[in-house]
Amino acid sequence: MRFVLRKLRLTLHLLYGMWIVARRFPRASASARAELNRAWSLEMLRLAGMKLVVHNDEARLDAGVLVVGNHISWIDIYVINAWRPTPFVSKAEIRKWPVVGWLAHQLGTVFVQREKRSDAKRIMHELANRLLAGEMMCVFPEGTTTDGQSLLPFHANMFQAAVSASCPVQPICLMYEDAQGRQSTAPAYIGDMSLNDSLNALLSAGALTAHLYVCNPLAPGADRRLLASEAQACVDAALQCMRGAPAVASGAHVAEAVATSSSSSSPA
Repeated sequence: MRFVLRKLRLTLHLLYGMWIVARRFPRASASARAELNRAWSLEMLRLAGMKLVVHNDEARLDAGVLVVGNHISWIDIYVINAWRPTPFVSKAEIRKWPVVGWLAHQLGTVFVQREKRSDAKRIMHELANRLLAGEMMCVFPEGTTTDGQSLLPFHANMFQAAVSASCPVQPICLMYEDAQGRQSTAPAYIGDMSLNDSLNALLSAGALTAHLYVCNPLAPGADRRLLASEAQACVDAALQCMRGAPAVASGAHVAEAVATSSSSSSPA
């Protein structure tokens, strides 16, 4: 019964997010929207049984930067938005997901049809223009999700936007940890899993900690392959660091998701 109630609360929170985006976002400033997004995402993590720990946050850039990181689960997006709201590049299929797809579209997600090479070129132009305008964008250059135990090669084409816009790249690393301090694969959304299967596995895992390591930014470069290689090395080093002592890594601070009433909680 408790499991069913938790799923119901998450569903209601998503629906509440739709209501806020539709009714409050049109009158809110950009900074107010970002804060609404962040607070709602923190509450999303709390309802999923997670707390967030951010490492090396003093290295983060807040404008005109391409954020790149490893990809484990659909909940990665809420972890990143709970840290610092950032629009994403996502596969086109997510646009069709109920509720989640609508929210992603309203929050500036760029959807790409990965099977179409011409669409990838269009996306790179759009990303470069948004970066030149001082926006932030986040991509997952592995191209798919993994169980988080190791990295897949970073696709260099995802870095072309940063090269074209001459903007820095900020690698980030995500890792999930269980209550016993071990790396957890429970949030992983991989293989033939359905979204419901993934959600059930996540809610069955007990208390989890989402670790996000902010790597030092990489200077703009002219070689996207070199940028991809450097970014992957940064993410891999951060993953090894957090595996060694995730709770006490240098620069860590805890952002606890605090329960709030429906009148004051904020959505994405």
